[in-house]
Amino acid sequence: MHRRLIEALLLCALAIAAAGPVSAQQKQPLPAGQPSIMNDEDDAAPANPPPAKPSRKGAKTMAPAADNPDLDAEDELAPSQMRQPIPPAVAMPTGGEKPVRSASHGMEAMPEGSATRRPARVAKPNIVACSGLFGRDSSHAKLAMAYQSRNVAFTQVDAAAGGKVMASVLFAKDPKRRLEVWWSKPATRTDTHLIVINGQSDWIAPGELRLGLTLAELEQLNGKPFKLLGFNKDNVATLSDWNGGQLSALPGGCKIGISLRADPKAPASALSAAPVDRAFSSADSTLRAANPTVSEILMAY
Repeated sequence: MHRRLIEALLLCALAIAAAGPVSAQQKQPLPAGQPSIMNDEDDAAPANPPPAKPSRKGAKTMAPAADNPDLDAEDELAPSQMRQPIPPAVAMPTGGEKPVRSASHGMEAMPEGSATRRPARVAKPNIVACSGLFGRDSSHAKLAMAYQSRNVAFTQVDAAAGGKVMASVLFAKDPKRRLEVWWSKPATRTDTHLIVINGQSDWIAPGELRLGLTLAELEQLNGKPFKLLGFNKDNVATLSDWNGGQLSALPGGCKIGISLRADPKAPASALSAAPVDRAFSSADSTLRAANPTVSEILMAY
């Protein structure tokens, strides 16, 4: 009887002793990162949430909004800054005609009171050289290919002493672009013989020669005075010698000749003082009194 009582007391003591450590273990904090198996309501959530499961291949995942660790706090934009209104367009300085870019609309606008102006087209100058299309070995066919056949006509042109010759004429209906090309072999329209710039043509010959130049301007291009024959019955003086100047020898082997017509207002005494049967220097005051200008340019082979 006493033995059973003693055994029961011993079992109770052992049970009480075992229950104490278990309660202490329940109250100890869990190691960091170790999931809890307890269901107590007052237990805290894990320090680090479990990683999200990877999405399907090719699917895009959106990162949660967070502060950029690479930026200082003072460098980050506040929400109020992000909602600032877009500034208005900046006006051009007075007198400016350039368009103003509008920041609010992303479009270009002209200042008030200014109309849109297109840049003026600059006409390409027509230049003749003693080579290429205008070289000695040129032909009507080459000119027609370069300038289009509708702009090159083989027709009669005026020659000396009131005669007529057949020549290729570029832009025959346009006085500003008209140019005559004479051939050594008119039957085949080959081998350049003479190129003529006259009338109102604005073609420029080698050496920057063009119609309308004065004696002083010609001397500047030639680098020195030159010689001319006096005025004929049509009040035209012709070149006799470039006097060894820059226009006397040009690349390509062609020779340049010019004619100058006296000013319509020149006095008769000035014309009669420079007759056609005499040669004069371009610097001669007698010749310059008639104020002649270039009226025809000839390029000969």
